[in-house]
Amino acid sequence: MASTFGERVQVSVFGESHGGGIGVVIDGLPAGVPISEETLYTFMARRKPGGSPFSTPRKESDRPTILSGLYEGHTTGFPLCATIGNTDTRSGDYKALADLPRPSHADYTAYLKWCGQADMRGGGHFSGRLTAPLCVAGGIALQILAQKGIFIGAHLQSVGSAQDIPYPMRPDVDTLLAPGKKAFPVCDDTAADAMQAEIKAAAKERDSVGGTIECMILGLPAGLGDPMFDGMENRIAGAIFGVPAIKGIEFGSGFACAAMRGSQCNDPFCIDENGDIATKTNHSGGIQGGITNGMPLRFRVAVKPTPSIGKPQQTVSLSKHTEETLVIQGRHDPCIAHRAVPVIEAVTALVILDMLAEL
Repeated sequence: MASTFGERVQVSVFGESHGGGIGVVIDGLPAGVPISEETLYTFMARRKPGGSPFSTPRKESDRPTILSGLYEGHTTGFPLCATIGNTDTRSGDYKALADLPRPSHADYTAYLKWCGQADMRGGGHFSGRLTAPLCVAGGIALQILAQKGIFIGAHLQSVGSAQDIPYPMRPDVDTLLAPGKKAFPVCDDTAADAMQAEIKAAAKERDSVGGTIECMILGLPAGLGDPMFDGMENRIAGAIFGVPAIKGIEFGSGFACAAMRGSQCNDPFCIDENGDIATKTNHSGGIQGGITNGMPLRFRVAVKPTPSIGKPQQTVSLSKHTEETLVIQGRHDPCIAHRAVPVIEAVTALVILDMLAEL
C-alpha cells in the first residue's frame, strides 16, 4: 500500500488533515523495550504547529493516544497503534479548492487519480499534518536505536540564501543532537537570525521559502545494506520521499562530486585512534556500494517552499475548463523546512530499525 513502508518493521499512516484524526500502526517492534512517553512527547513538540511565529497558526497539541503495543512502559511485540485528534480545523477555507487546484500541490493529481472523491481539505492525506504520526513511530524508533548505541540527528542547513555550518565529519553525540534541543534547529545560533529573517520576509510578501536539512547517523555497524536496488541509499531515499515537500536528496558530498576528480572524491582508508579501519574523508557519506562502511552516515534533503501562498496565482476551473486566478485562504507555513527536521530524523530511524531487524 502507498501509505505503508518497511519490511520487518512496517509502518502504516492513516487519516486526513481535516478528518477526525490521524494515526499510525507499527508492526514488528521487538518486545520488552522500555519507551518513555514523556521523551516521545518532547520529540513530538519539535514539529507541532502553532509553536512559533515562523509556522502556521493552526494549534494542535499533537499528543498521541497510544491504543496498543505499549504496556507499563514497554513494547509488547504486538502492533503499536497511536492516534492524534484534529482539533483546530477550518475546512471552509478549502471549499473553493475542490474546483480550483492549487499550483504545485497534490489537488490536481489527486483529482485525476480518485475522480474527485478524495478528501483534500487542508491537503487531505497529502498534508504535512500526516508527518505527526510519522514522528510518533520515528520517536519510538529513535529511543530503541539509542539503546543500541545508534544516534540520529539533523539540523536546518539553509533557508533561502541563509546558511548554517555543516556538522563536523565525525561529531560526538552531544554535537549531533544539540540542534534538536534548540528552539530553532541549527548548529550555529547566529544562522538562526538570518534564516528567520528570510522566513519573515517571505511571510510579509504573502509568499514562502524553502530550505535544506542535513542528517547524520552515528553508531551504525559496517556492512549494513545491500548492493544495487536494495541498498542503504535506496531504502533511506524511498522513505524520505514519502515526506511531503521533499524534492531532492544527496549522500555525502552528493552533487558536488560531479565537479571533482577521483583523487579529490575518493575516501582514503586509514586506521583511526581506536585501531579501527576508517576513512580520512567522507565524500561517500558512510555508504559504499549500498553498504555502510563504518563512517557516520550523512545525507541532505531539499525542502521546497510551501505551495499554499497568499499571492494571486493562475490555475484552472476543473468544472468550467477555464483559466482562473486563485488567492489561497487559510493558515499556512511560510516555511516548513524547520518543522521537517524532526520528521527527517523520524523517518530515518524507522528505516534503520527495519534494516537492523533483517540481520
